[in-house]
Formats: sequence, structure tokens, C-alpha cells
Amino acid sequence: MDGGGSTPLLEAYLRKRGDLLRFFTARLRSPAAAEDLVQELFLKVNSVSGVEVASPVALVYKLGSNLMLDRLRQERRAVCRDHEWYKSRRVLVGRDDAVDAPAPEDVLTSRRRLARIVEAVQAMPPRTRRAFELHKLEGLSQAETAKAMGVSVSAVEKLISEAMRRLAEASL
Repeated sequence: MDGGGSTPLLEAYLRKRGDLLRFFTARLRSPAAAEDLVQELFLKVNSVSGVEVASPVALVYKLGSNLMLDRLRQERRAVCRDHEWYKSRRVLVGRDDAVDAPAPEDVLTSRRRLARIVEAVQAMPPRTRRAFELHKLEGLSQAETAKAMGVSVSAVEKLISEAMRRLAEASL
């Protein structure tokens, strides 16, 4: 509304709202979709101000029809886009679709196992954890790990062995 006043277009919309709802329900075959469209039409009609029209009712129906066509085009494009996305990621085994993702139970099991491993690493004695991190996580050789820690290669071997034993126990 413009300054609180009513326009002929808004008055036509308000007078014909029930008819508009039935009109779009018949075309969209969905009362909910028609209701959404009629509400969107209200916003459109309410935003148009200062426009002189010979037939406000005809313009309201034309605006509504245009909104409906825009919505149907958007839905059609979305269906095509989704179908193309699906086709590009589809994996067939014989004639059946294969899911290219782990089962939810496997994901949950893996997350729980990872949490146990993280806890086990955090619970390691500091020297054992440091040797494990340098060698297994940062990719240093045992000799490089020994040098970085200021210990012998033999000591690093024992620390890594201890770390691996703790992880094996934790991940059971």
C-alpha cells in the first residue's frame, strides 16, 4: 500500500483472492502451491504503486499467471539440473544403482574408532606421543625422529613400538 491508502490493483486482488486461489489450485493441482502463489501475488500487487490500469482484475490475473509460469520454469530447471547431477554421479552394477558412500553404521563405527585412537594418542606418555607424531604423522624417518628428539634410533624404535601397541589396544 502506498502511504496506507489502497490502490485499485490491491482492491481487485482483495476482492478476487478466493477466486484466484481456486484458479491457481486448478492449474497447479495443489492447494498449498496455489496458496503460496496467491501470497506471492499479494506481495507483487502491494509493491506496484501509482500505476493506472484500465482493468485491475485482468492485471492481477496476468501478474499471477506470470508468477505461476516463472515458478513452473524454475521447478522444471531444478528437476533437469538434479537429474543431470544424478546421472553424472551414478554408478551401475549390472542394472542396479550402486551407492558410492559408506553405510551410516560404518560411518558411526569409524567415528567411534577414531575417537578411541585420538584418546589413546592423547593418553600416551609425552616422549612416546612425540615419537609417534614425528614418525607417523609428520613422516620423519626413525633416524630423523631420533635426531629431532635427541635420542638413539633404538630408543625411537621402542617408543614407536609402544605407541603402536597402545593404539592396537585402543582400537579394538
